[in-house]
Amino acid sequence: MDNIKPESWLVSAGRPTEIGSPLNVPIVPASNFLRGDGRAYSRDDGTPTWEALEEIVGGLEGGRAVAFASGMAAIAAVFDQLSAGATIVLPNDCYQGVVGLASAGVAKGYWQLERIAVEDTEGWIRACSTADLIWLESPSNPLLTVADIEVICSAPRKPGAVVAVDNTFATPLNQQPLMLGATVSLQSATKFIGGHSDLLAGVATTSDDALYQALRTSRELSGATPGTLEAFLAVRGARTLALRLKQAEQTAQLLAERLEKHPKVTSVRYPGLPSHPTHTTAKRVLKGFGTIISFDLLGGAEFADSVCRNVRLVRHATSLGAVESTMERRAAIQGQEHLPPSLLRLSVGIEDVEDIWNDLNSAISSAC
Repeated sequence: MDNIKPESWLVSAGRPTEIGSPLNVPIVPASNFLRGDGRAYSRDDGTPTWEALEEIVGGLEGGRAVAFASGMAAIAAVFDQLSAGATIVLPNDCYQGVVGLASAGVAKGYWQLERIAVEDTEGWIRACSTADLIWLESPSNPLLTVADIEVICSAPRKPGAVVAVDNTFATPLNQQPLMLGATVSLQSATKFIGGHSDLLAGVATTSDDALYQALRTSRELSGATPGTLEAFLAVRGARTLALRLKQAEQTAQLLAERLEKHPKVTSVRYPGLPSHPTHTTAKRVLKGFGTIISFDLLGGAEFADSVCRNVRLVRHATSLGAVESTMERRAAIQGQEHLPPSLLRLSVGIEDVEDIWNDLNSAISSAC
């Protein structure tokens, strides 16, 4: 279906079309298929359930998608395309799993690593001429810094260089990196696509035919295939992404504004706030500011931990992008020790805004 809006695509894409078929794509728990002109083995050829997820995400991102067992599996498949001695550039503020993967390769002599601040657009432009993999994460995790992807992607690149964008925080509804010139866009479908904290899955999308085939081959050879139930749940979760994102985004903006005025909060990082360092860029490149807020508290790590223990509606848990609000202290996470010790990352869910605020305010006010 051409010329329909993303909200309609989320609901309509990936459904069976044959007369008499089920309305929703079924769970297809099959490894083997009867031989003929079609698929033969799921690890090589996929399943209808995986393909429904790939159709939904690929259509949103503007390319062809490959589904994986997790977001990290999708990321590893992109790294798998690098030649020995390659140069990788990562943001200073970056998901610790990516940093761990890159650092492990450096330790084994596979490649070289450079780090650049997300907001240093000129630094990224210079890196494009020498790096083999330019890895952007925008908004970043957990400081929510927004990269000027379109400007960076327009810079001259080293021949064969890949610009990869982790688009998980923005979702394909708020940002389409391929449309801005990126080579590949990554989604941890565990987060907003699935939206219910009940699955692990990842998706890599590209408009480069050679890279698409290489990613499929990497998935096949590594066995990093999505589970059938997980793919089904991700498809079902994707149907309501637009509604969930709209609700949580409106709530996040209001909470960020209130937190900024709280006497026990020293700073708030949210792209929708004029005080955010990359607010101007965010207004230009994002269609929405997202549902994640990071904020720093008076009183240090112990005070922040006390706040996490005191919340009742908000869940003290890792991960993000689900219907329930979650919060954790980021410096307590391995690989994030460089962050302010009292920095909390809040993933806003779809609960009533006043209930979330009352819970947060009570937890902060009673912390010690």
